[in-house]
Amino acid sequence: MEIGSKIKRLRLQLNLSQAELADRCELTKGYISQLENDLTSPSISTLCDILSALGTDLAEFFKRDDDTRIVFSAEDFIEKHENGMLLKWIIPNAQKNEMEPVLVELLPGASTSEDFPHEGEEFGYVLEGRICIELGKNKYICKKGETFYYTADKSHTITNTGKTSAKFLWVSTPPNF
Repeated sequence: MEIGSKIKRLRLQLNLSQAELADRCELTKGYISQLENDLTSPSISTLCDILSALGTDLAEFFKRDDDTRIVFSAEDFIEKHENGMLLKWIIPNAQKNEMEPVLVELLPGASTSEDFPHEGEEFGYVLEGRICIELGKNKYICKKGETFYYTADKSHTITNTGKTSAKFLWVSTPPNF
């Protein structure tokens, strides 16, 4: 990161001259010029003073604009195997978001753990196989190419009722996996 050019951009956004910024920080106009042209580097203390005069702080200054990732690949996924079920969290740290998508694969006869009533909604899209959604006392069959959607205010479990593996995308809001 080029500190000088970022300081210059912030200074110009505030319509400050180099002299005005220098006065606010008890520095010289020459020092600000050298800094903005990356001819010198400030101490942490001096950088904090400059950033304060520019209305920001170290954390905000060094925060990358692209910290929020948009695209994720298989290397980013987190997997967990248990009792004939493979869970793949396909958005890392999604529990901090408003929804949490998980790719679920169930072996024949395998089920998700019982999920007790909670706030929120759940959506799924069956990619392969056939599943049975037990929602309270009711059961619903959902096959490849079909979707399901329900409020999570009743106990719920999903079971693979087919003879081959079932795979579905499961999105929960708020996150609860």
